[in-house]
Formats: sequence, structure tokens, C-alpha cells
Amino acid sequence: MDHDQHTLLALFDHGMRENARPDGPGVRVERAGPVVRQAGAADDWNGVVWSSPELDPEGADAAIAAQVAYYTALGHDEFEWKLYAHDRPADLPRRLRAAGFVPEPPETLMIAPAGPATAVELPAGVELRTVTDAAGAELMAAAHERVFGSDPSRLRHQVLARLERDPDSFVGVLAMAGDEPVSSARMELYPGTGFAGLWGGGTAVPWRGRGIYRALVAFRARIAAERGYRYLQVDASDRSAPILRRLGFTALGATTPYVYRPAP
Repeated sequence: MDHDQHTLLALFDHGMRENARPDGPGVRVERAGPVVRQAGAADDWNGVVWSSPELDPEGADAAIAAQVAYYTALGHDEFEWKLYAHDRPADLPRRLRAAGFVPEPPETLMIAPAGPATAVELPAGVELRTVTDAAGAELMAAAHERVFGSDPSRLRHQVLARLERDPDSFVGVLAMAGDEPVSSARMELYPGTGFAGLWGGGTAVPWRGRGIYRALVAFRARIAAERGYRYLQVDASDRSAPILRRLGFTALGATTPYVYRPAP
């Protein structure tokens, strides 16, 4: 990793993790000893976003146990410890697994400058539109369910809450083929950090490989730049990482969601 990449990673760790902001209304971010965590209702994202570089083997197991006790006391059967490849101690993944956490597929942390991107031509009959109301939130949920095959209720809840109580730091986008939602994506804006996070972007199978994902990235990049944000951040899947590299994103390392699932 070169000097600029080290600098970007340090900026990301400091602004987006150590000094994380709540990612929506009704949630709180807390510093609890060596970790920073977010907590909210069951439909909110709950988990650890940062652990101090000073977290050592002697204190790691106690810190993990403290988070399990905290979220369990809140009534959350599941929560996430978002682990990055450079987090310490080096054996933190093993310790998390031993405590009942299950790793999900790793993703690649990728960052690019916000700003105008190369224009991407959409397929004939497809248009992009921003989400501004409950009807748009329903279309986003429908697209999510179609693409990922998973329950969209959490996404629906989060989009509706943001539109109602925090619309200035959220952008939802739909790709529509007539009345059919074929892709959706969202952007989280983090005031004071310089970063905007790109999330989602899944496209229905018949429409893949036709530039919709790239168009969604370019559309959100332009909005981020217009609102004064310097960087775009993505936790990229294996499918999206090659596309993002071609769009100018730099890979800074791996991130793995470790989800706490107590043994039955």
C-alpha cells in the first residue's frame, strides 16, 4: 500500500469508524472502552464499527464479551462486529469465532474521489430517479427482494425513517424500466467526514451487464460532489469490485462482517 493509500485509510478510520456518526434517526453511537458501537431498534443496523489499535490479546476477549452482554441485554439476538483486515490484535477473527460470531463473505473497502464520472449510457427504456416518498421506498424494497431474494423489511424501514426524519444525509435511487424497478441503490452522506458511502446497487439478472450499476455509481458520485463531499466509499462484493476499479476506485483492504449468532 502506497503513502496515499495509507493516508486515505487513516482518514477513513478516523472519520468513519473512530468518530462514527449514527447512520439514521433513532440510533446512537457510543464509545465503550476500546470499541465504538452503534445501537438502535431491531430494524436498525446494530454493531461494532471500530476497535482501538491498542486492543491487545489480554483485553480482546473481555471486550468481545462486553459487547455480547450489551447487545443481548438490549434484546438483540444478532449484531455485527465489522472487522477490517488491519484491525488488531491479529487473531481477532479467531477470537470472534470462538465467542459465537459467524463470518460472512469478505468485501473490499474501496475509495474514489467524488466528482463527475464518465457518462454511462443506460439501456433503452431505463431511467434513473431519486426516491422521495413512501411509494419510492416500496419500489426500492421490491427491487431489493427481486435482486437479493431476501426480506426487504429492514431496508424499507430504514429508507422510510431517513426520508421522514433525516432526508438531507440520504439519497435513494431507482433504475426503472417503465413501471418495473430493475435496480436500486442508496448513498449515505456523513457530514464533517468528507465521505459519502455507496450501498446497494444490485441489478435484476435480465438487466445485468448493460451499464446500470455503473450509471448508479456515476449518478451518486455527481450528487456527492455537488454537496461538497470529497470521497466515495464502497464495501464491494467480488462482483462489483472489478467494475469499481475500472471507475477509478482504489482498494484499501478487506472488511468482513462477523455476525453474532448465539448457539441454539
